[in-house]
Amino acid sequence: MTEPARFDRGHTDDLMTFLAASPTPYHAVATAAERLEKAGFRQVAETDAWDGTSGGKYVLRGGAIVAWYVPEGAAPHTPFRIVGAHTDSPNLRVKPLPDTGAHGWCQVAVEIYGGPLLNSWLDRDLGLAGRLTLRDGSTRLVNVDRPLLRVPQLAIHLDRSVTADGLKLDKQRHMQPVWGLGRDVRDGDLIAFLEETAGIPAGEVTGWDLMTHSVEAPAYLGRDRELLAGPRMDNLLSVHAGTAALAAVASSSSQPASIPVLAAFDHEENGSQSDTGADGPLLGTVLERSVYARGGSFEDRARAFAGTICLSSDTGHAVHPNYAERHDPTHHPRVNGGPILKVNVNNRYATDGSGRAEFTAACEAADVPFQSFVSNNSMPCGTTIGPITAARHGIKTVDIGVAILSMHSVRELCGADDPFLLANALTAFLER
Repeated sequence: MTEPARFDRGHTDDLMTFLAASPTPYHAVATAAERLEKAGFRQVAETDAWDGTSGGKYVLRGGAIVAWYVPEGAAPHTPFRIVGAHTDSPNLRVKPLPDTGAHGWCQVAVEIYGGPLLNSWLDRDLGLAGRLTLRDGSTRLVNVDRPLLRVPQLAIHLDRSVTADGLKLDKQRHMQPVWGLGRDVRDGDLIAFLEETAGIPAGEVTGWDLMTHSVEAPAYLGRDRELLAGPRMDNLLSVHAGTAALAAVASSSSQPASIPVLAAFDHEENGSQSDTGADGPLLGTVLERSVYARGGSFEDRARAFAGTICLSSDTGHAVHPNYAERHDPTHHPRVNGGPILKVNVNNRYATDGSGRAEFTAACEAADVPFQSFVSNNSMPCGTTIGPITAARHGIKTVDIGVAILSMHSVRELCGADDPFLLANALTAFLER
């Protein structure tokens, strides 16, 4: 028998609630903001003048959130300690003309977002969620969290070659989900259905950002429930841990020496180049405005950024028992072994030796074990918002995360203790 879990599962239970409430980046940042509000944070509008008062504040922009806590007496040149993450996950997203179909089937036209494992989306009960924009420019979140769509797989009897040659999916022809029956495809049906679902008058929705999600709930897995299966862990696991860490530091009786920040961006899965992505100006603008609101000068801004450090937290690869040869032979991160420190000498990750020392200190302060990750030299290495953040803002950045299996699947797998360990390490980092 494996040993029972050493840790209270309250944090992981809460992560499961967060995942279920966050089928899209827009829902994820709304859920994070609600939790920060309970910790005393208040939203500030980008179009308003900002003041230099202490306390917790946050900015929402689309599927991104930047939140920070200014301690009492913080000087304009006080450096920041940032937890960076991203809110988006690979999925199927609704096209501008969504109503399609053939041969008596009603379908929804979708586009592939990011790099999903397409086979994992087949024969799944899918919901539909996202953001609706109304004629007056306001937005409404919508979430149809029930079996609504399905991408049906072709029966083996109609494709005997799949056994010998493997499954081959054409993104355009094979991934359009069905959602009903009907002889005629009627333009406007899907949006009319969503207007009715959201209680919006007919014809008021003029724009939409909609995406599919699996309606299967997150769940503990394994003989001893030592594993967690769920959607969008890449990278809402880090968003949840960062939100919990920032709220904990802001609620502590001791004031941090730096200004703790959570920066959760959208569009990491397709390059981060947007007004809500890590390669945009959002983070830098917020940090600069915080400096200037406290009476700072450009010199203060430069001093603050020079002393700032960011932990870029994103999921990484646990060693796969069926494909161990795909991993570096001397670096085999294991689930429930603690967070991973990601290293790549070609700067696909931003970690260097001094960054490792910073993360080591945080983990030691939190009594959290950690592991090292590097890619197999023969395999291309992925990347994160870490190098983008370091290069765009001149901020020392360290890439970390939690080791998982089935990355980019509709349903991923991690150790049930690792989210708690990550949150504790992030809290210690923000407190330092």
